[in-house]
Amino acid sequence: MADVNAVFGTLLALGIVYPGMLIAWSLIFPSFVGKASARIESTPWRCLALGVALAVPIGITALILFEIALGPANFLGVALIVGTLAFASLGASGMAAVMGRRLLSRSNEKTSEAAGFLRGAIALELAAAFLVIGWFLAIPLLSFCSLGAAAFAGLGWMPRGQAVFEGAAVQDAPAVSQV
Repeated sequence: MADVNAVFGTLLALGIVYPGMLIAWSLIFPSFVGKASARIESTPWRCLALGVALAVPIGITALILFEIALGPANFLGVALIVGTLAFASLGASGMAAVMGRRLLSRSNEKTSEAAGFLRGAIALELAAAFLVIGWFLAIPLLSFCSLGAAAFAGLGWMPRGQAVFEGAAVQDAPAVSQV
């Protein structure tokens, strides 16, 4: 019974801190999250495809490192998986921003963009927590899409006709030079 309580407590704690992590990413890296958000909003299927294309070789490499009977190789495998998931969480922050904007547009309330972002993060988390469908459908699809969006944002590849200014996607924004 203690094991069940430990697992439940861990899942509850992770559920509480996940939206906070996504908000922290959006505050620490607003431009990066804005790029990921713009990419998810305009080309979600390309984000998913790139995420799968990146996850397969990363997963194979991690499995190979796990099979090597050396401690440092196993550590590198764990570090590769953790690093990939951390990078994908930046894309998940962009996804939460998109979901938050869409939730705000469907609401009659006049709330801040931050409140919408929090609602998007909670909706993202609740979708992943839904029994069976969330575990085996939502989590993989959202994770691959988040990884792809983060990769596009990291490479600076924006959809045609869009630029990112101050962390938000802006259609046909004029170029701003830094002096």
